[in-house]
This record gives sequence, C-alpha cells and structure tokens, in this order.
Amino acid sequence: MPPTPTAAVIARALVTGAALTVLAGLAGCGTEARDQPDRTLATVKPARPAVPAEPVVRGLPGMPPVLHPRDVYAADRPGRLSPVVRDFPSRVYVPNTESDTVSVIDPKTYEIVETIHVGRQPQHVVPSWDLKTLWVNNNRGHTLTPIDPRTGRAGEPVDVHDPYNLYFTPNGRYAVVMASLDRELVFRDPHTMKIAKTVPVSCYGVNHADFSLDGRYFIVSCEFSGELLKVDTEKMEVVAQQKLPYEGAMPQDVKISPDGKRFYVADMMADGMWVLDGDKFTRPTLLPTGKGTHGLYVSRDSREMYVSNRGEGTVSVFDFEKGEVTKKWRLPDGGSPDMGGVSADGKVLWLSGRYDDEVYAIDTRTGKQLARIQVGSGPHGLAVYPQPGRYSLGHTGIFR
Repeated sequence: MPPTPTAAVIARALVTGAALTVLAGLAGCGTEARDQPDRTLATVKPARPAVPAEPVVRGLPGMPPVLHPRDVYAADRPGRLSPVVRDFPSRVYVPNTESDTVSVIDPKTYEIVETIHVGRQPQHVVPSWDLKTLWVNNNRGHTLTPIDPRTGRAGEPVDVHDPYNLYFTPNGRYAVVMASLDRELVFRDPHTMKIAKTVPVSCYGVNHADFSLDGRYFIVSCEFSGELLKVDTEKMEVVAQQKLPYEGAMPQDVKISPDGKRFYVADMMADGMWVLDGDKFTRPTLLPTGKGTHGLYVSRDSREMYVSNRGEGTVSVFDFEKGEVTKKWRLPDGGSPDMGGVSADGKVLWLSGRYDDEVYAIDTRTGKQLARIQVGSGPHGLAVYPQPGRYSLGHTGIFR
C-alpha cells in the first residue's frame, strides 16, 4: 500500500493545479486575442477628426451648380474647353473703336488673319452665355454684330440701343446691356435681344460688372459718377448704391475673388483696386496697384490676378491669398494696356493698347513681352477665344 500523503504534499499539489489553471486561462486569452483587435495603449489609433462638409451653395434658380464653393473659377482650368467650343480655332478678337473694325489675330503666329467691318465704335467682343456666338458691341452704331467663332464670319447686326458692354445672367435667361449713356440696365432675350425689362439708374456711366458666387446679385461700376450698384439678378432691381470714397473716382473692371468673399473694382483715377464686401456692400478699401488701373484678369489656377495699369504701361500681379501685389511687369517702350484676357492654357495674357493702336502678348510666367502687334485705331475690349468654362457671364470673357 502506498504511503498516505502529508498535508504539505497536498498543499503543494493544490497550488500547482491552480497555477496550471491560471496558465491555461491565460493561454486561452492569448488565442482569443489573435481574433480580436489589439486594445493596448501603444497600438490604439486616435479617431480621425470629422471632415467638415462643404457648404451648399443655393444658386440662382436655373443656374448650373457651383463646382466648388471656395473657387468661383474652378471650371476655368487650363485647356478645360467645353465640347461646344473644342473645335473652334484659337483667335484673339480686337475691336477697334475708331476704325469700326475687329482685327482677328492668330495667337500662334501673332499675325492678323482677318479684318471684320462692324458698326460704329465697337467697344467689346463678348462671348454669349451658351458659348456659341461672339457679340461685338457697336456702342454708337446702336447694334450688336454676331460673329460665328467656328468660321469667323460676321452675321447680320441686331438693333440694340447704346450697347457699351454686355453681360449674361448666370442662368442664361437674360442678356444685360450696359447702356452707359442711356443710364440704363436693359435685360434682354439672350438670343433675339428683345427687351424684357429696362432698369433706369441714377448713376452715370454703367460699364462693368461681375456676379456673386451664387449668382443672386451682381456689382456694377458707374465710371462717370464714381459709384457702385448692387443689383438683384432675379428681381432685376438695383437694391443698393454707394459713392466711392475718393474725389474724382472712375471705377472700371470688376472681378470677384475665387472664394466669393470680395469684389475687386479697378479705378483709373484712384490708381488701384477697391476691395468690397459684396454681401454687406459696406464702404470699400483702396489697394494701390499702378497709374490708370483698368482691367482685371484671373490666372488659370485661381491664385493670382493680372491688373493692367493703362497710365504707366505696366501689369501688376495680385496674390489672392496674400492680399497684396507681389510683382509688377513693365512693357518695354511703354504702352497703354487696357482690356483683354488669358489664353486657354493660361500661359499668355493678351491686352489691347488703347492709345497706341496695338496689342500686347505677355508671358504669365515671366512677365516678358512676347509680341506687340499693330491693329486698328483705338483697340479696346479684346476677347481671347475659346477659353475654358461651362458658360459665359459676358464682358471680354468671364467664365464659370
């Protein structure tokens, strides 16, 4: 018979068994852990912060949706041509106010390839909302001459009184004629140009404009009385008006910032741009750029704006993010850079030389003058066409 175990032996056995049970339990936890996520502090990843949703832009009824709520010009990237214009030949159309002609330039050769005879005192060449037609604004001839940009042929003039400049509502429903001497904003059918509504204004020299991000209002410059208007697009009514805080102000071109928060208004007598909160329409501030500030053109990447200074033959480069002029390009032998536009690839800025009967091609990377081309007398609002964008708001090419 085996000996009876002592109390000490029994106690050791109990401890050993308990230890084995604990180890077995730990082993079981280890196996279970291989099928579960690792919860140790060293490997737990912090939760990602929630990405704020982009604000929804409630655009003007019928207007194409806003592509990016922080970039009005998102559709204007290099080479992003609409199918409507993709096969159009690239040309620069120059209205000569004193010659009653349009000089057509081939931008590859810098040569005039055609001269189109139009009505009296053509001021601007304006792309239509649907991109299919270029309208020549014959201010003193009281007509609009249509040009087919596919063929370069001019059509029969359409009777329109005092068409100094021409815009289109963002939904394409109306053309808006800036009747400068008539002191009117005239809303018309964008195809037939039949009058829908005439809006008399109390300022003098309605000339240029641009629309808000949502298209629900637009800001208009009144050159001869130094005033700004705010117009409700849908109601077709002037809802606010203010005098610029500068004696002898003469506001010209108008452009909205990429984020839609500010409007910039060139002023040829104040030698700079007015910076305006369009929503609040409060008193603007002046940002000096150069003598005779006139035209405003946004770069294809929405980072800069080219500002033509007609009175000193220069172009200032304004940085939107920094809110300041970072460069100034001087034309060799001077000049009078006025209105124009940027090439489809964004590499060339084209400007008319209003008082020198010439056109300038400027490299947007270096500021170097690429060409100086003699045209007719008094070249003004030239249009580079085609350009990227889904639709045109008018002037020499404001695209969205």
